[in-house]
Amino acid sequence: MDVLMPQLGETVAEGKITQWFKSAGDAIKPGDNLFEIETDKVSMEVPSTTAGVLAEIRVPAGEVAPVGAVVAVIADGAAASAAPAAETPSKPAPSSAAPAARSAPVAAPIAAAQGAAAAPIKLDPFLEVRTPQRNYGPARLAGGGSATPLARRLAAEGGIDLAAISPSGPHGRIVARDVEAAARAAPKAAPGVALATGPSAEEVKALYRDVPFQEVPLDGMRRIIATRLVQAKQTIPHFYLTADVEIGRLITLREEANAAAPKDGDGKVAFKLSLNDLIIKAWAAALQRVPAANAVWAQDRILRFQHCDIGVAVAIEGGLIAPVIRRAEMKALSVISNEMKELAARARARKLTPDEYQGGSSAISNLGMYGVREFSAVINPPQATMLAVGAARRQAVETEDGGVAFASVLAVTLSCDHRVVDGALGAELLAAFKSFIERPVTMLV
Repeated sequence: MDVLMPQLGETVAEGKITQWFKSAGDAIKPGDNLFEIETDKVSMEVPSTTAGVLAEIRVPAGEVAPVGAVVAVIADGAAASAAPAAETPSKPAPSSAAPAARSAPVAAPIAAAQGAAAAPIKLDPFLEVRTPQRNYGPARLAGGGSATPLARRLAAEGGIDLAAISPSGPHGRIVARDVEAAARAAPKAAPGVALATGPSAEEVKALYRDVPFQEVPLDGMRRIIATRLVQAKQTIPHFYLTADVEIGRLITLREEANAAAPKDGDGKVAFKLSLNDLIIKAWAAALQRVPAANAVWAQDRILRFQHCDIGVAVAIEGGLIAPVIRRAEMKALSVISNEMKELAARARARKLTPDEYQGGSSAISNLGMYGVREFSAVINPPQATMLAVGAARRQAVETEDGGVAFASVLAVTLSCDHRVVDGALGAELLAAFKSFIERPVTMLV
């Protein structure tokens, strides 16, 4: 049985195998972890779904393979005992010497799945069966080589001819870094024709030839973050709205809720609310009050949502990720708090599954814990809004009777995609959020 590189999300085109837990010749049981993969978002262990013997490892640790590629072969116990176990190849074997199973096209499991129309297919990242009508294998080029899906997309966006690129990926495949290198080496187009790429690595290094420095290679996450942020800033017409919000009542609500939290027999409290938990709830309530802003951009249309799925930016080693609180407007504060703590811990361990960080109708980035008073966030496409939350501060404010008092205030900045959210609509959304924060009891009824 072929072991395929699993699909870990619609936007994930390839994965890097960081380690193998089994060696060629080892016996395999269902549930045994075979290998660990790293994508731009997560690191995940992939278990076996069948019993047998690991007959062959085709993609060694440290190499990248496209989704759907065969990374190993598991033989049944009887077949494996009749022949010695295959060694892990350091280079791809010539096609004439490849076993018959290797000559089968990558799309064969898809064709088999299409033939079984009566049986529903459930997409599981650890199963070999993939969704029909989608081929995640590499595209074959006229010269006999291939390119990963991500490389094909980058080449199409940059107008790069794949046939002119020298591959550096496993098994002679063209990967994303090859396309990026070709784009940097290509002559600069006229203004407005293509996205700016900036100076090459060699040009930057030349500026610092007399200064000691350390080169840090980009991992998959940092490469994707860089690509998406450039895309977001160059393709999304951002505008920003900032407001000061008094949080005195919100702090009081939090303190009273935490004081009243039930405890178990060991004295452990059922929940402990943070200000961020209440901000998530208030943002979901605001999007419910202004449903036209609870939307994303989809090129030739706008998608508006019934529920509020709120992404929350979490800083992790080497980058950031935004796990999503689904249907936040329907959840109790205690549920949001516990769910957010669990998601944040899984995010820092790079153990999130795609359904835990993909999608979302809006997002929140909170840098208040770092003492940042105010900032503007970059929208995560295809979302159309993102709320940036700064640090709380004490400042003098005018009271209703014309006096002066000190209040706890924080600055929030709403980033909007002008294609979806106009200025007045964004102001209405921010006003709704301010109302819920300053009168928090209203978001609980």
